[in-house]
Amino acid sequence: MPRPHRPRGRTGRPPATSRAEILVAARRIIERDGWEKLTVRRLAAELGIGTTTLYHHVRDREDLLVQLLNEHTEQTLRLDPPGEPRDRIVAAAVAMHDSLAAWPWAAEILTTDGFLARLGEPALRVVETIVAAAIEHGCSPAQAVHLFRSLWYYTVGEILVRAHTVHRHGDQSPAAGRDTFFETGIDASRLPHLAALGDQWPELAAQDTYAQALGAFVDGLLAQAAQR
Repeated sequence: MPRPHRPRGRTGRPPATSRAEILVAARRIIERDGWEKLTVRRLAAELGIGTTTLYHHVRDREDLLVQLLNEHTEQTLRLDPPGEPRDRIVAAAVAMHDSLAAWPWAAEILTTDGFLARLGEPALRVVETIVAAAIEHGCSPAQAVHLFRSLWYYTVGEILVRAHTVHRHGDQSPAAGRDTFFETGIDASRLPHLAALGDQWPELAAQDTYAQALGAFVDGLLAQAAQR
């Protein structure tokens, strides 16, 4: 009797997977499920390959995130600072902000100490620009580092607050659904300035004042460094 036909298993080399395909699939997982859900195992399943094949391209999850961030900064970070040191600092910080604002989950990853140093040249060029301009303005190297860290914390904090607000309220207007004061039985007479603001607070808090506040922040940091 003839033997029954059996489907043959897959033979030969596994399908080739490029770095570009890997990063596209990783971004797809992040946009669909959030960056916390991105793992090497889940990415391999998304691509339809084995984890062993994927490890030829990435060492681990952290390396994958670094590759994603480096690609993003290469594509989005535009740095052409003006001449004066103070203006170069502001322009570099705005460029950093605009790049991360388009991908707020990246800002959340970069809040981990030590992660920034693993990024590629485009991102580190912003750090170099700010530190060099601060030193040219008269800061010591230590003061220049502290200035950058202060701007970094301000920038990341602003991005994350706005991103989480958008996530919470979806497609509503920026001020829609934001908390107002005195809705929980608080005695308004004991907080007269907040009571006077009333319902204006959500609308005012939704305004984008990053660039304006950044300029004032940089001026204050440089003045403080000069006094020391």
